[in-house]
Amino acid sequence: MSHKIIAMGESSLTPPKMQRKNTPSLQNSSAAAADMTRRMICGGVAGMIAKTATNPLERIKMLSQTGEHGLQSSGVVSLYRSIIENEGVMGLWAGNGANLLRVFPAKAVVFSSNDMYQGLFRKLTKTPDDQKLAPFYAFFAGGFAGMTATACTYPLDFARGRISGKLAQQGVNKEYTGIIRTVIVSVRDEGFLALYKGVTPTLIGALPYEGIKFGTVAILEGSFPTEEKTSPMRKMIFGGLGGVMAGLITYPNDTIRRLLQLQGSRGTSSEYSGFVDCVRKTYQAEGIGRFYRGMSINIIRMAPNAAVQFGSYELLKQLTAKYLD
Repeated sequence: MSHKIIAMGESSLTPPKMQRKNTPSLQNSSAAAADMTRRMICGGVAGMIAKTATNPLERIKMLSQTGEHGLQSSGVVSLYRSIIENEGVMGLWAGNGANLLRVFPAKAVVFSSNDMYQGLFRKLTKTPDDQKLAPFYAFFAGGFAGMTATACTYPLDFARGRISGKLAQQGVNKEYTGIIRTVIVSVRDEGFLALYKGVTPTLIGALPYEGIKFGTVAILEGSFPTEEKTSPMRKMIFGGLGGVMAGLITYPNDTIRRLLQLQGSRGTSSEYSGFVDCVRKTYQAEGIGRFYRGMSINIIRMAPNAAVQFGSYELLKQLTAKYLD
């Protein structure tokens, strides 16, 4: 009888032991999931703030890239005046709705997955958390993060390109006026795969673009070390410089993806069989300068855009960190 009681006692003690063993693991998993969610929300909100603040410059840049404005000049002032005359002040924010729908998940994925990829590279290289990751690995962490975000949100970027890349003409109704309408019209006219026109240069460009941006920030942080906690202002300055560098180097690829997004749309006669064909035809028609049309306004746009993204992300991350304690 006593043997049975001991056995029963041992049996009854087993579950609590197992529970105590698993509890830290479960807690760690929950904490990691909560931290990833927090970073995604911070990244998404930071992206929305930055894009809304700089959308007028983005609109002018895209019209200059695509040439779908019917003006003799693609200058900043003439495009600005034409937008106001044809579409009103809110025309400067045309496509911002689609942009915000795209930016929140895109930037949420970019910033959170960049942190995740950096964590993986830290493990592979055995770099402690209190040391800066080498710029080489920071480049690839940012690049992989950009490609991940692009793969998840491209149709929204396509819709934004069609809305912002065409200027309304007086007396003519604008064909692409909203996200839902743009998607419906594009699919009805050109088929479902139209939503992925331009995806090749976008994926190709995502690796160097985000890679250069995050890599430049890593180089600057390594060049100007500080013992104090990273401040949002410091991130803003480094992020702005990283954005300018990325914009300068990858701009021709961005022009190609915008041209591919507009091909086949109503009012556009240009047709390309793919990325290489678009590069060839564009170069033959207008020379190397065509790939850099609108780059000056893009540089003006990129500095505040990237600065606000990095700065607000760092600020939001610090403000919300206490909720995980």
